Amino acid sequence: MSKIRLYGTPLSGHAHRVELMLRILGLDFEFVEAAAAVRASPEYARLNPLRQIPVLEDGDLVLADSNAILVYLARRYDPDGPWLLNDPVGAAKMQRWLSIAAGEVMYGPATARMALQWNMPGDPVRAREIAERLLVFMEQHLRDATYLAADHPTIADLACYSYVAHAPEGAIPLAPYPAVRAWLARVEAQPWFKPLPASPIPA
Repeated sequence: MSKIRLYGTPLSGHAHRVELMLRILGLDFEFVEAAAAVRASPEYARLNPLRQIPVLEDGDLVLADSNAILVYLARRYDPDGPWLLNDPVGAAKMQRWLSIAAGEVMYGPATARMALQWNMPGDPVRAREIAERLLVFMEQHLRDATYLAADHPTIADLACYSYVAHAPEGAIPLAPYPAVRAWLARVEAQPWFKPLPASPIPA
């Protein structure tokens, strides 16, 4: 099997979702830490001209974008497994949550966390508004659903888990959302789960 490398940082939720997929599939991989200085290098720009993380190297393949990587890994290494939904309705439901992961999750809890923890660009007030709207929506959905897109975990759950779980690191409480917290606990109870390290919660 070709050597797999995952470029990311230990606290990146985007890299974390890919790491979970690699663990699910039982794939041997090397985690390459790609801090800001690394991403500024010409060598990294050849891997991803947008200089974002994560990047996956699988033999001669170089692939960026965490959600695209999830789709690739599931399709490449477990095409008949439960991680992708291939029927028209299931595929549409899954894609909706991947879009939410790239939209509301990214611009809500992820942005709030990055702004508060690392003073990265973003309006934390606006991010909290987006996050609260997202969490209300997820709470309503998860009152009648075990997982986001199906009755079992899919890549939709991996794509949304990390930043929602760490929303309190962006001053977004999860206490008002018991169904969301129950979903997080179901993900965390899976045998392949590995937690994203915690960042300090600002006082």
